Amino acid sequence: MSTDTPTLAYADLHLLTVLAQTRSYTQAARRLGVSKASASMRIAELERSLGLPLVRRTTRAVGLTAAGQQLVDDIGAAFARIEQGVASAKDLAGAPRGLVRVSAPVALGRQHIAPTLPAFARAWPEIRIELDLSDRFVNLAQEGFDLAIRHAQAAPDTQVATVLCDTRSVLVASPDYLARAGEPKHPAELARHQCLLYLRGAAGQSWAFEKSTGRRVADSDVERVAVAVGGPLKANNSEVLREAALGGLGIALLPDFSAAEALAAGQLRRVLPAWLPRDFFGERIYAIRPWSPQPPRAVQCLVDHLRQALGTGFALPVA
Repeated sequence: MSTDTPTLAYADLHLLTVLAQTRSYTQAARRLGVSKASASMRIAELERSLGLPLVRRTTRAVGLTAAGQQLVDDIGAAFARIEQGVASAKDLAGAPRGLVRVSAPVALGRQHIAPTLPAFARAWPEIRIELDLSDRFVNLAQEGFDLAIRHAQAAPDTQVATVLCDTRSVLVASPDYLARAGEPKHPAELARHQCLLYLRGAAGQSWAFEKSTGRRVADSDVERVAVAVGGPLKANNSEVLREAALGGLGIALLPDFSAAEALAAGQLRRVLPAWLPRDFFGERIYAIRPWSPQPPRAVQCLVDHLRQALGTGFALPVA
């Protein structure tokens, strides 16, 4: 019995599903451990076998044609089940192993995640870590990350999130700056101070604060103030702002994990300690992974390690 159905390489079909996720030959090739040229040639061969275009190439990104998207929609779930089955089988075979690709914010990663990794490597010698430090929110599926550490108000509903610890924002300045410029007693006074701003568009030029009356009966018992601030420096990294504050350049709003050590050493002092900065940095640190019924053991081992290492949070001295 004859058939017109072409014989296809399953590996090339899998490559197409990865390309649909990443929208990039470079990222797809990296995830699968092949060269970009090889990935491009394999997709071209798949298109020749089927006799129709699957991929739409532009100067900015890679997209799928209607036929390519339909094919991915039909086979994607099957490949996801295969990947999960292979991962589960590997997890049953001895100690956790494999590569875990992790994205984390620069300051948090440098100061508090990287120092924990030697102990993790000693405990799990067959697990390899690839740590990418960036303050942008990566797309886990498209960019092939197994885990993202995020400093956020809330976790996304579409992914699996584990709370590693609570965190809060703190207003700080050097003793030298406060001696020269005076210490504000109310948030409104910040308008006349040199403030060091986190680079976040218009949202970074206003700081909001809350102060409880102590009664905690109703929302009206909380005093709220928002103040427009400005100063000599903006940066998109809390370590840069901390160093500027240490140098006496002005008042900085920092996450506690960037400020705690300098506060404990007396190099920085808390400003307006009775007022709680709100709605700027997140209030929790999460480990976020793509959804799957059962996470790879290597990923879960790293999540458990970070939860233990960071679980107590970042202690601030009593003001």
